[in-house]
Amino acid sequence: MAYSENIARLQPSATVTVSTLAKKLRAEGRDIINLSAGEPDFDTPTGIAEAGIEGIRRGRTRYTPAAGLPELRAAAAEYMTAGTAYPADPARVVVSAGAKQSLFNACFCLFGPGDEVLIGSPYWTSYPEMVTLARAEPVPVAGSESREFMLAPDDLEAAATERSKGLILSTPSNPTGGVYSKAALGAIAEWARSRGVTLISDEIYQEIYYGEGNKAPGALDLDPGNVGDLVVTNGMSKAFAMTGWRVGFSYTTAELAAKMSALQSHVSLNAATPSQVASLEGLTRGEEGARERAVMLAAFRRRRDLVTRLFDELLPGCSYVRPEGAFYLYFRVDGAFDEEVTCAGDVCTRILEEVGVAIVPGEAFGDPRYARMSTASSDEDIEEGVRRMAKVLGG
Repeated sequence: MAYSENIARLQPSATVTVSTLAKKLRAEGRDIINLSAGEPDFDTPTGIAEAGIEGIRRGRTRYTPAAGLPELRAAAAEYMTAGTAYPADPARVVVSAGAKQSLFNACFCLFGPGDEVLIGSPYWTSYPEMVTLARAEPVPVAGSESREFMLAPDDLEAAATERSKGLILSTPSNPTGGVYSKAALGAIAEWARSRGVTLISDEIYQEIYYGEGNKAPGALDLDPGNVGDLVVTNGMSKAFAMTGWRVGFSYTTAELAAKMSALQSHVSLNAATPSQVASLEGLTRGEEGARERAVMLAAFRRRRDLVTRLFDELLPGCSYVRPEGAFYLYFRVDGAFDEEVTCAGDVCTRILEEVGVAIVPGEAFGDPRYARMSTASSDEDIEEGVRRMAKVLGG
């Protein structure tokens, strides 16, 4: 069978691949600790789940407009723009089957053959693949390791060409947990504006933030007069523990939102209607919802502190990026390289085979010296997982 050039360079998601393998080995009876998946280990809050169930009972199982339920678009607009100078305009919002589709919609509508898209590196594994599917060229750009890979305008200027049409970054970052300050994000946005480059800011982890305030700084917190073309994506998966419900959303201009909606109408139409009903409940639960998310955040913070303490004690030779958001630890494994083990993929394979811990090699994120472990797991699994890894990585 002949395959389209559209998928000639397409690779499966490395994070999904590792997680799937870990689940398979566990099902076969292996003692596996899975620290690979970027998925909260909390159940969806009961009130949100009940709203979805009640929606099904009330017959809310039919198509919605491609861009989502009008009331959900309005709630998402309020959620994303609260406290900012941007208008809470539902026409600027498109609800999608997960924030991943929101990002794909943006890439497919904005980029094409001959375009280059700068991508903050290390990057979430799907960014380059989305750009490639749009028939554009992904260009990874790494910030200095001394500032934990955070980008600065000089990094971008050195990588940009006349073909540069977009810039994708995530804050808080997957995989590093790094968070851009408002000032740093503003400098990047001003650079993108001066270059005519569209900024796509993936802020799905915005509420999983260990600094001051309820949310990490985001692109919509900036002065609109200093920001050019912009797409911000967010969703229900992480902070609301709704990964399987598959609801994300984007905020941009009404014109681009209409084009993204038109694209989605031919690809998937709408996110599942009961999931949208549940998401509406999630975004409008007020103080009760805020308390639920605060409980989860406190656990993620405790686990962040636990894993960094364990690394300092058991793996002092493995330097890491101290996470200020999200629920990952991104750490160097090249100290374990030898004649047979020459990249992070080899290290992670050895760790899985010898001590039964699944983590994701840095090749998935653009740097074969590093690996990523998830802290969205129990304290017990995190501690046991690190102790097992120390047997391979050394103390």
